[in-house]
Amino acid sequence: MHITTKALVLRSVDYKERDKILTLFTQDQGKLTASARGCRKKGSAIAAGCQLLAWSEMVLYDYQGRWAVKEAAAERLFQGVRDDIGRLALGCYFAEVTELLAVEGEENPELLSLILNSLHVLDKLPDKPLPLVKAVFEWKAMALEGYEPLIGGGEVRGEGVSLPLSLPALAALDHIVHGDPRRLFSFRLEGEDLEQLASAAETYLRTQLERGFSTLDYYKSLQVEQVLPGR
Repeated sequence: MHITTKALVLRSVDYKERDKILTLFTQDQGKLTASARGCRKKGSAIAAGCQLLAWSEMVLYDYQGRWAVKEAAAERLFQGVRDDIGRLALGCYFAEVTELLAVEGEENPELLSLILNSLHVLDKLPDKPLPLVKAVFEWKAMALEGYEPLIGGGEVRGEGVSLPLSLPALAALDHIVHGDPRRLFSFRLEGEDLEQLASAAETYLRTQLERGFSTLDYYKSLQVEQVLPGR
C-alpha cells in the first residue's frame, strides 16, 4: 500500500546508522509515524525532505505494518527559520505543541494551517515580534483544540485560570480567537500590552495542557541570554 501526501516533519529522531524515525503531520492522514530508511546516508534523495520542520511531498508505503518514506521532495524548508537560533527554537516549540495536540491518523487541516502560517511568519516577516508570533500560535492552537478562552470583564478565563488583560490585549485576543484566520497575524501590539498577551498565552496553554515543553524552556533560555549584561 502506498499513499502520496504533503507533510510537515514535526519530529526527527536518528535511528541506527543511516535512518530516522519521523513524526509527520500530513494533509490527508493527520499525524503519522514513519521510518526514513537511509536518509542520513550521503547523497540520499530523501534527506532534504526528511529534515525537521520541512514541508514536503512524500510517498509513504507500508513496511512490515508501519509507514516508511519511499520518496520525499522538499517544497519548503523555511530557511529564514533555520538561519536564526531563536526562530528555530520557537518553530520547534510550535512543532512540539502540535505533535501533542494532533491525533494519530486524524485529519486536522485547521491546526496544520496554523503551524504552517506561523512558520511562514517566522520565515518571511522578520518585523513581527517573536512574542507576538508565539502568543498568536498559543492562543489559536488552544481555541482550535477545544480550550477556547472566555474573554470579557477585563480578563480571560479558562479551566482553573483567570488572567487580567488590558483592553488592547483583549481586543487582540478576540481577533486571534474569532477573527478571519487568513488575517491572523494582521494586527499590531506593543509594549506592556504585548507583554500581557504573551505572558497570559503561555500561562494559559501550560495550565490547560498540564505540562511543560523542553523546546519552550530552550527558547526562553535564549531570550534570557540576549538580555544579560555584556551580551
